[in-house]
Amino acid sequence: MIILKTFRFNMLQENTYVLHCPSSLQAVVIDCGACYPEERQAIVAYLRDHHLQLVHVLCTHGHLDHLFGNDTLQAEFGLKPEVHAADEFLATDLVGQARDMFGIDYPFPTPPLGRLLSDGDMITFGDNQLRVLHTPGHSPGGVTFYCAEERMAFTGDTLFRMSVGRTDLAQGSWTQLMTSLHDVLAQLPPDTVVYPGHGSPTTIGDELRVNPYMK
Repeated sequence: MIILKTFRFNMLQENTYVLHCPSSLQAVVIDCGACYPEERQAIVAYLRDHHLQLVHVLCTHGHLDHLFGNDTLQAEFGLKPEVHAADEFLATDLVGQARDMFGIDYPFPTPPLGRLLSDGDMITFGDNQLRVLHTPGHSPGGVTFYCAEERMAFTGDTLFRMSVGRTDLAQGSWTQLMTSLHDVLAQLPPDTVVYPGHGSPTTIGDELRVNPYMK
């Protein structure tokens, strides 16, 4: 069983997910986009108030709006963010991303990376496992974290409700995105709930029916 908490953070209304195992209280955070002080305080308070043991800080990809809060999690819990190897160049250049994408100076430390993820890796917390599915296109190291037992898929900016991620950022690829959608995500069970990086949840079945990019 997985208990899920969703936060919506920063100027881009990015979805940050906290998953935990109720028996062990081990937890993972997916895409910590906490930017403003009250957002950073909120996610730390949630973890502490629920007595959770944070064991993984996971990134679906290396874009800035999904990584804003990783330095806070490292400072508070001593964990380094985990990202696919192909997005290492993004996750280690938050200063450059802030300048190029937003025209701002990046105000936070850039935490060193921990484990570099690969397709097929398993992330364990308590009684639960997430499989890393490499789903590039929005970025070269985009991944989906998939829990087969719970029928949950955390797709980052690869798949949204009735839409998909953009491919005009650094090393994005429309061809790779379409392959990720059709050869990976479309093959998941139709009742799989999709938790995207922005917007509302959906299901694989609904997206196969109504999302033109999934046809």
